[in-house]
Amino acid sequence: MLLFLLLLTTGNAAALADEGTPVISRIQKSGQLVLGTSGNMPPMTFKQQDGTLDGLDISLAELMADVMKVKLITKVMPFNELIPALKNGKVDMVISNMTISPTRNLQVAFVGPYMTSGKCIVTKQENIARAEDAKALNVKDVHLVVMKDSTSEEFVHTLMPNTRVSTVNDSQEGAEMVMAGKAGGMLTDYPVCLATIKNNPDAGFVSVFSLLTYEPIGIAVPGNDALFINWTENFLERLKQTAVLEVLGKKWLGDLAPDQADQN
Repeated sequence: MLLFLLLLTTGNAAALADEGTPVISRIQKSGQLVLGTSGNMPPMTFKQQDGTLDGLDISLAELMADVMKVKLITKVMPFNELIPALKNGKVDMVISNMTISPTRNLQVAFVGPYMTSGKCIVTKQENIARAEDAKALNVKDVHLVVMKDSTSEEFVHTLMPNTRVSTVNDSQEGAEMVMAGKAGGMLTDYPVCLATIKNNPDAGFVSVFSLLTYEPIGIAVPGNDALFINWTENFLERLKQTAVLEVLGKKWLGDLAPDQADQN
């Protein structure tokens, strides 16, 4: 049904792109759309028990491949390797709960956002749960864990320089540190907070949501193919206008889903 809504007025597939559009041309000639994702940020991108990838970001990529009439190939790699892989042509796009930041946007193009969010802390400690702003957590006896090379790491180093910080490569690893008392809380994006609490119902977690940051989540694409950027922009706009994006948001995030970009 979602694919039907997207294809309802698109007509026949276009002819092969010319060599002036390197990414689109490569995708059409190979019959493959190569996605880069970290696969460790549920509910956006994660591995099921059988090893298959799932999540909101994976659903987006699958729809893109379906509309292009090509096969989706997914490459899982550490988050900090995604943009280098995109710049080197190892992947055609990155969809991995990636915040559109000025630093990243200097390196690659972004389409979106397809969702906006903010920072959230998962914790079991009352003093952290009661904190009303970053200033209240900017003390040496607070220990937070963050994903390595994420905007969460930038956030805590910039606004909470006195806070003790540990980095991890996986949100579940961070959650386990909080459960074991090795960290007071995990600072991450709101969707990841939701999934962490849902996936660990007996851990006694609570979440503290912060509006101190604006977290626009987007699709990263190479900056050297105007047609691919334009196609992705129009694809995302169609998702919004046909309510497909809203359906995906509710499927993966439930009624607590952050606002979609076009509602802000």
